[in-house]
Amino acid sequence: MKLKNPMLVVKDIDKSVEFYKRVFSLHVIMDFGANKTLTGGLALQTEDTYRDFIGMEIQFGGNDSEIYFEEHDFDSFINKLKDLDVEYVHPVVEHKWGQRVVRLYDPDRHIIEVGEDMKVVCRRFLDSGMTPEEVAKRMDVPMKFINVCMRS
Repeated sequence: MKLKNPMLVVKDIDKSVEFYKRVFSLHVIMDFGANKTLTGGLALQTEDTYRDFIGMEIQFGGNDSEIYFEEHDFDSFINKLKDLDVEYVHPVVEHKWGQRVVRLYDPDRHIIEVGEDMKVVCRRFLDSGMTPEEVAKRMDVPMKFINVCMRS
């Protein structure tokens, strides 16, 4: 068995496609009308067709799942968001392992998390003067991960 695509049910598929294009630079690669697949594998399905598939009403905004992205240039992405009309779940926070993340809602209140690329976090700590062992401890990752970051 092979996992193919995460899928989000959306009220207005064109509005959602535009959101994912504008905020995340995703584009439609497969268009089946009521279902569209975007670059990266994210699929969108219209609410009315999905309701027909499952035979029950759709509940939006449950805050019980998220789609996760990692961004190499996190600061540029955060600056880009300032120019866009997005609703935040929360502003940028730094997790105890040092990764900065932001969460926002898409037009149907699906939670989208964007985290700083973990290799970038590692490089940031190494560049600040921390030893590889200190970085491994701070990030709670094995030295093997730190060694990979040091080679890239």
